[in-house]
Amino acid sequence: MKVTLIIPTLNEIGGMKIIMPRIKREWVDQILFIDGGSTDGTIEYARENGYSIVIQKKYGLRNAYVEALEHAEGDVIITFSPDGNSIPELIPVLIEKMREGYDMVIASRYAEGAKSYDDDLITSFGNWVYITLINLLYGSSYTDIAVMFRAWKKEIFYQLELGEDYTYAFEERIFNKEVGGIEPLLCIRAAKRKLKCVDIPGDEPVRLSGVRKLHILRWGATHFIQIFKDKLFWR
Repeated sequence: MKVTLIIPTLNEIGGMKIIMPRIKREWVDQILFIDGGSTDGTIEYARENGYSIVIQKKYGLRNAYVEALEHAEGDVIITFSPDGNSIPELIPVLIEKMREGYDMVIASRYAEGAKSYDDDLITSFGNWVYITLINLLYGSSYTDIAVMFRAWKKEIFYQLELGEDYTYAFEERIFNKEVGGIEPLLCIRAAKRKLKCVDIPGDEPVRLSGVRKLHILRWGATHFIQIFKDKLFWR
């Protein structure tokens, strides 16, 4: 089993200088940065430290995954935030859990024994609503559906059509903008296909630096659309 650690970046130099030294290169087979156009030294830091880095051609987080996977050597992907929200020491734990035969393992902020220190009232309530709806409609048992920090088989990205523009076309026409990450839709379609998924507890520390890139209203509305659209139309 080969593992690629994918790290999306956009002006994350402050967090990277603290977080990256905690990631042991021998944990994974490949560390791959996908950068959305940083101007703060993020790209230079990655290159100076010998990391592979891809510069995005299309804007948005979902496009970051599409473009990064073209360069990913692993058959298992771990997506990781370098801003301090993800705990590096959980990377080997995710890998060992994947070795048990799971299609996806989520480092859940809301699993028993874990806590998000970066949530506010709006994001915590919104996440609770999305988790409840998805579990109710799709018969799943997730405790976290939106966190980036997780491991999944590369092949399911394509099996679940997550790299296709038509998957997001309806939402992007409504908002005339990109729709954020793939994580909720990955959970929805994995549940619908009855893939083998599990959550493990993983705290979410506060971000160390950089600007929060979450667009609460637009991304929140997108999640609602995806939840009900896929229930009705995706097979």
